[in-house]
Amino acid sequence: MTAAFEAQRTALADVVAIPVTPFAEDGSIDQDTHRALLRRLLDGGIGILTPNGNTGEFYALTPQERQLVTESTVEEAGDRAAVLVGVGHDVPTAIASARHARDLGAQMVMIHQPVHPYVSPGGWVDYHRAIAGAVPDLGVVPYIRNAQLPGARLAELADDCPNVIGVKYAVPDAARFAAFARDAGLERFVWIAGLAEPYAPSYFSAGATGFTSGLVNVAPSVSLNMIEALRSGDYPGAMKVWEQIRRFEELRAANGSANNVTIVKEALASLGLCRREVRPPSKPLPESERAEVAAIAAGWSI
Repeated sequence: MTAAFEAQRTALADVVAIPVTPFAEDGSIDQDTHRALLRRLLDGGIGILTPNGNTGEFYALTPQERQLVTESTVEEAGDRAAVLVGVGHDVPTAIASARHARDLGAQMVMIHQPVHPYVSPGGWVDYHRAIAGAVPDLGVVPYIRNAQLPGARLAELADDCPNVIGVKYAVPDAARFAAFARDAGLERFVWIAGLAEPYAPSYFSAGATGFTSGLVNVAPSVSLNMIEALRSGDYPGAMKVWEQIRRFEELRAANGSANNVTIVKEALASLGLCRREVRPPSKPLPESERAEVAAIAAGWSI
């Protein structure tokens, strides 16, 4: 543990919100709506925001749009929430994004999984070392989706880069997560269940203390209810929330998560909070399937 990053570590052990990026009718980012949605999260009690996450359609945004999303988020968060900025793509682009986040006043960056068909364990360390080493004053959170990566490689990275303080672990295997965390150092990092509420109870039982959420865009109180139950060790209470959100998350996960962001935006659209449009390769929900999502959103205590 590094005392210099204690505030960032504390912030990560929470509901790590991944805000959507709303689009205007002309396809550009709807800046006013984006800020309104951010304020809704903050007013709902959310303490950490991740601009440029997957629910924010990171890979469909231009470099200039990613900067705009970061700027708006940092400004709206102010001193009300920590900001964990998603960065990625090639190393120079990721470093430039991380430095931009640092210069704006963000406290942390999340490094997206490398977009490359051939990722070696040693190359994974090199990629993250280059980015983390370029911003030693920022907390760094690798986003791990690679089930083949050994925990020892994360420990190797942190030996070189002590600002690597947390891990968003998004491999859908609780047993593998438990082993990975212990091989890397259970107490060394803040472990975030990177597959959101459906996996949070099982991952918390193995050592996670935070979870990411896209659902939080729709109903912040539901996500907060789950983490409060998990923090108190009330697993039956957490599973009641799990049952409440089950169908919504099943819809998001169906067909290889094809509609992961689409379902969230559809729910927001049903509440009149933003347009439903997403960018390719995602696609808006067909009209015939919208009523179920609207009914779920309406049934939550918003």
